[in-house]
Amino acid sequence: MTLSATAPTAAPRPVITAWSAVSPFGIGRDEFVAGVLAGEDTSRALDPEEWAGPDSRACVVPGFELREVLGKKGTRSMDRVTGLAATAVRDLLRDSGDRRTASDEETALVLGTTTGSAQSMMDFTRASLVGERPFYVDPSLMPNAVMNCAAGQCAIRHSLKGPNTTIAGGRVAGLSALSYARGLLDSGRARTVLYGAAEEFSNARAWLDHHRRGEDAAGALLGEGCAMFMLEAADSPGADGRALAEVLAVESRVYFGDDPHEALTACVEGVLRRGGVDPGDVWAVSTSGLAGLAGEREREALTARFGAEVVNRAPSMRAIGDTAAASAAFQIAALLGLAERSTPPSGGVALVSSVDDNGVVACAALRMPVG
Repeated sequence: MTLSATAPTAAPRPVITAWSAVSPFGIGRDEFVAGVLAGEDTSRALDPEEWAGPDSRACVVPGFELREVLGKKGTRSMDRVTGLAATAVRDLLRDSGDRRTASDEETALVLGTTTGSAQSMMDFTRASLVGERPFYVDPSLMPNAVMNCAAGQCAIRHSLKGPNTTIAGGRVAGLSALSYARGLLDSGRARTVLYGAAEEFSNARAWLDHHRRGEDAAGALLGEGCAMFMLEAADSPGADGRALAEVLAVESRVYFGDDPHEALTACVEGVLRRGGVDPGDVWAVSTSGLAGLAGEREREALTARFGAEVVNRAPSMRAIGDTAAASAAFQIAALLGLAERSTPPSGGVALVSSVDDNGVVACAALRMPVG
C-alpha cells in the first residue's frame, strides 16, 4: 500500500517559510536549535506529587504552566496538549510577523496527533464511572476529550478561519500533516497552511506506553512538545525571500511484522524518484530515533543507502525522548536548525524518516536552503 500527496509536476512546490517549537529544551525555536545541536540531555526527575505514572524521569517542557504561558483567558479548562499547540501557533504567527493572507478563511491549520489527549479522555471516562450518575460529569471536560480539540482551540484562539484538520497518525503524524497541508495548497483550499504535530506527557500516556512497550524498548523515556511550520506556495508574493526549505515529496508505506527495512527502503526510493533527487545530493538524513528493533533496522537501512556520515550529520532525537506524534515535526525543525547554523551545500536535500512500530513508515524530502 502506498500513500503519497506529491504535487503534479507543473504545480509549484510549497516552501516552509517559518517555524516554531515548544520542546523539552524550552519554549521557542532558539532554545530548540541550541539544545538539539548541542545534544543537551533534557531528562528530568518527575515530582511524584505532580506525576503518578510508572516512570521516575521524562523529557517534559520545563516550567510549562498553562496560565503563566498563555494567560488566564480561555485556559481554565485547557488541557496540556492544547496548551502546547496553542503556544507553538502563537509563536509561529508572532515570529512570522503575523503574516496572514487577505482573508483568514485562506489560512488553514493542520495538526498531527496520536489520540489528542489521552489524559482528558480517561478523566472524562472516569468521571462517568465514579460519579453518582453516569451523566454527572464536569461538562468543561468534554471538549478536551475530543481528538480535534487542540486544532479547534488553536483556530479559535488565533482567529484562523480556513480548513481545520486533525491527523491521527502516531509517530508519522508530522509527515502526514505535511502531506495533507500540501494537498490544501495544491487544491486551492488555502493560500497559507500552519501545520505541525503535538504530543503531551501525562500520567495516562505514561501508563499506556508502559503496558504496550516491548522489552527491547524498556527504559525509553517519554517526551513531549509541539513544532509548527508555515507552508506557502513557492509563487506566493515574497515567498522566495522567506523560504527555508522546499518540500519536494512526501510518501508513506505500511509493513507487517517487526521489521520496517523493506518498506522504508521502498519509501525512500519513492521519495527520491518523485522528488527528482539524485542520492548524491542528499546532505543529511534524520532518523526517528525509535527505541527497539524497528529503530535499529531503520538506521541500518538508511546507513546502507546513504552512508554513516550523512545519517550522523542530522541531530539525534534521543535527547528529547519519545515525543510520539510530534517526533517527525521535531526532526524537520532540527534539520532547519542545522541548516541555519551550518553551511550545507546549495540546494542540498535533507530526508526525514519516520518509523512507527505499529506498522507505518513515512519519508519526506526537503531541499534546503532555498535561494
